[in-house]
Amino acid sequence: MQLSTDQLATLRAILQSGTFEGAARILGITQSAVSQRLKALETRIGAQLVRRGSPCTATAAGQRLAAHGDQVALLEAHLARDLVALAPPPQTRLRLAVNADSLATWLPEALSALDGHLFDLVIDDQDTAHDRLVRGEVLGAITSRAAPLPGCDVTPLGRLRYIAVASPAFIARHFGAGVTAATLSSAPMLQFDSRDQLQHRWITRAIGAALTPPCHRLPSAHGFATAARLGLGWGMAPEPLVTHDLAHATLRPLVPGTPLDTALFWQSSRLMGAALAPLTRALRRTARAHLLPPL
Repeated sequence: MQLSTDQLATLRAILQSGTFEGAARILGITQSAVSQRLKALETRIGAQLVRRGSPCTATAAGQRLAAHGDQVALLEAHLARDLVALAPPPQTRLRLAVNADSLATWLPEALSALDGHLFDLVIDDQDTAHDRLVRGEVLGAITSRAAPLPGCDVTPLGRLRYIAVASPAFIARHFGAGVTAATLSSAPMLQFDSRDQLQHRWITRAIGAALTPPCHRLPSAHGFATAARLGLGWGMAPEPLVTHDLAHATLRPLVPGTPLDTALFWQSSRLMGAALAPLTRALRRTARAHLLPPL
């Protein structure tokens, strides 16, 4: 299927700005032209691509097409860098699926090393982020999946260490009799979202039991650590995020010497390998400096 690059650019601009007016400013055309291009693309595809609202959002088909547009733009920019006679390429948008704890710790340093890109980061659990790559929604994903997805290359990044932590007052209040199946069953637990199984894995490893404690759900890595400091509950925090707390005893490990390491991998399209090579190198270099080595 041959798609109009102008129409794809219009779809991407609508989703980037969230409005038809914003897309018109980005593209330097009228708002009416934006509407006409989108209508023509939706007619060509035979499906709605944008949910009109404040902001406008993509349907599943729209997200897939926008990701395709990002790939085309990235390949064209890569070609422009190789052909020095061409004008400098415009900034390209890289939509990536990443886990919140990487974003809160080592990932921004890797992204800051790259020029010429605009990043559109989708937060997803490391155990499921690769599903977005399978659906064609993103160009790459930081995931716990070691086996390469069909048509993808996989790069080991390293291991992010987690520590089960809580405030001293919380530990005194809930674990005065020790960290046992009984005390863990009643002590409030912090959980990022319903897919976050780190706490359950740690419980199984630390005491050999499968439990379902009461939990607070806080989908923010920094908010997670703050809630633990304030005694709202206990939870698995990435070690780089709580190093200062552990050193100054504002947070304490529930059971010393029981870390839980999560291996992280970079999965990306093999077809886009050359164009994504600078990003892959930056991820590997920064991960090597901040994560534990891969096993």
